[in-house]
Amino acid sequence: MKKTVMALSMILCLLFVLCLKDYKTSVRADPGTVNVPGDFSSIQQAVNNVSSGDTIFVHTGIYSEHVVINKSIALVGENRYSTIIDGSQSGNVIYIVTTANVTIEGFTVRRSGTSPNCGIFVDHSVYITIRNNRIIDNAEGISLLSSSGNVICDNNISNNNDGIYLLSSSDNVISRNTISLSNYDGISLYYSVNNVVSRNFVLYNNLDGISLYYSGSNVICGNTVLNNYLGITSFYFNSNNTIYHNNFNNTYQVWGDLVNFWDHDGEGNYWSDYSGQDLNRDGLGDVPYLIGGIYQDSHPLMGAFSDFDVSLEGETYDVTVISNSTISTFEFGIGRETRNRIIRFNATGEDDAAGFCKVRIPTKLMNYSYIVLIDGEEIIPTLLNVSNETYFYLYFTYLHKTNAITIIYSEALHLYDELLNRYLKLQMDLYNLNETFNLLSSDYGVLSYNYSQLQTSFDKLNDAYREHLMEYSEQVQNLRNLTYILAAITAIFIMTTIYLSKIAHARVTARTKAIEEK
Repeated sequence: MKKTVMALSMILCLLFVLCLKDYKTSVRADPGTVNVPGDFSSIQQAVNNVSSGDTIFVHTGIYSEHVVINKSIALVGENRYSTIIDGSQSGNVIYIVTTANVTIEGFTVRRSGTSPNCGIFVDHSVYITIRNNRIIDNAEGISLLSSSGNVICDNNISNNNDGIYLLSSSDNVISRNTISLSNYDGISLYYSVNNVVSRNFVLYNNLDGISLYYSGSNVICGNTVLNNYLGITSFYFNSNNTIYHNNFNNTYQVWGDLVNFWDHDGEGNYWSDYSGQDLNRDGLGDVPYLIGGIYQDSHPLMGAFSDFDVSLEGETYDVTVISNSTISTFEFGIGRETRNRIIRFNATGEDDAAGFCKVRIPTKLMNYSYIVLIDGEEIIPTLLNVSNETYFYLYFTYLHKTNAITIIYSEALHLYDELLNRYLKLQMDLYNLNETFNLLSSDYGVLSYNYSQLQTSFDKLNDAYREHLMEYSEQVQNLRNLTYILAAITAIFIMTTIYLSKIAHARVTARTKAIEEK
């Protein structure tokens, strides 16, 4: 009986295993991560089913759909060239509405409906990050409406009516994007304030590279605005925008009511049509660049502006170069054995023409102990007087070709320079002490001489005093003698007077008596 029950149990188990053989389950690769098409057949289905904080990873493929996001998620494509969301020329391709903390990364977003539809539309949302995407062939590329605290970075945005469009939006960052071949404007700000537009390449747009309308207190810096019809336009009560370190080379550079700040910390913008000179060799034009006949860039750059991020020990430092050369292959490294910090880049220009570089380096990255090499030969650069505790500025010139520039900071050289500076300071202190000693010695000699003169004068005065004292004693003695003589004479005079008075009295008495007797 027991054997029969056991056999039946084994048969049932085998049948159960056979039933499960072709059964498939979907498992998340990581907690909080779902896959499309592995877990869901469409991106929108995944969005609808995940929770806030989850990540949707989308594999390579073409997804013809319109994605609406209203929760805090990360939407990540496998490859921005081959993970494609296609709007099929209708509506917004990605619509982010009234939410926060959304990331869109790694996609080609294309073919929205006609304007005002967008490749990506951010509507009344905050802390949205749109990075490392291709936004192509849409009516509007990326648009923000009444949204703040968002980051749009490292995207390639091309063949749209407008590349990036902000309306009534503030405190957003637009950085390191390439915006090109727009039918109208590359970047447009309408009624928008306190945004940062930096390090973008804005190229070959049919109208404006960057346009501002009713917008203020924005910072526009470090952008290359090239081959647009208008480089930058500013209309209708724009004010207090700070515009500096940009490279402008367009059919027309600027247009509009340009009541803004066109330089910052003593440096302005590069203008391809600036004709001024730099006679004092500081990388800046000696006369302002006039804007609209009224306003001006007071410190126009004599060459294009480039900036580079350098990472070291968990910190990121910003190295900038102003040069009339083309700067390429910039790199930073540390010597394996020497531990020297080394900056390298190439500066290329028309052969035998005069070239220059003005390099700004953070003092925390390198200090003033440096060596500058051009094609392996050491040169002595000029340390500009605008250098401070935060940055130092080097200026040097060369003849154009492809010049390999190397700037080396050696800790050993730095220590040597510190010791040398201390030694020189001690030498200077010793010299100053010797000078002080010599001065004191000289003063002591003068004082000693004056003392001798005073002593001589005192001796003479003392001798004269003694002579006068002796004369005084003689005069006192003479006066005393005269007093004695006068006293004697007075006594004789009194005695004589008394005597004569007695005689006269006797005669009067005798005469009186004689008269009476008669």
